[in-house]
Amino acid sequence: MIERSGLKDLLEVCTFSNYICEHDWQEVIKTTAKDYISSDIEGKWFYIGGQVGSGKTHICTAIISELLKQGRAVKYMLWRDESVILKASVNDDEEYLKLIMPLKEAEVLYIDDFFKTQSDKHPTPADVNLAFEILNFRSNSKSLITIISGERFIDELEAIDAAVAGRIFKKTMGTRFCVDVRRLSERDYRWKGN
Repeated sequence: MIERSGLKDLLEVCTFSNYICEHDWQEVIKTTAKDYISSDIEGKWFYIGGQVGSGKTHICTAIISELLKQGRAVKYMLWRDESVILKASVNDDEEYLKLIMPLKEAEVLYIDDFFKTQSDKHPTPADVNLAFEILNFRSNSKSLITIISGERFIDELEAIDAAVAGRIFKKTMGTRFCVDVRRLSERDYRWKGN
């Protein structure tokens, strides 16, 4: 399952124990993620958005690691890469279904860099339609688990498309499992120590 998840290399590095909390905002992220894992998560989602380099992918991968340990099947989707492929195949019904159904039906779906676009442009209508198709299908399920990380706050998602944001907000139980990481350059840990 680790091999099929698409996260094998990250799973070794991105653990809860390796997520070091030097500041209160990091404690909030880690505590929220651990609360999520320890709750009855059937059909519940986790969303984290905001500051680049603040550990969003790390914490989501740590969640995925715990779900894999529970024996759950995980599908990883790097939004920018897979959305391009899906949008390109939309006119070939057979190919499109072959590509999109595993994302819709995965027991656990992790969407990384949600709505990440070239040069941080606004997502296209095709991006919004794709997101809605996947997330609407998953939100209608009582058991499918979805983990999402991105650079946008939940209210910024709402400005892009209220239906997409509303489904995320509802399935994360409002602010319970929805974390916005304020954008401050000192929170970008990719530049630390370089």
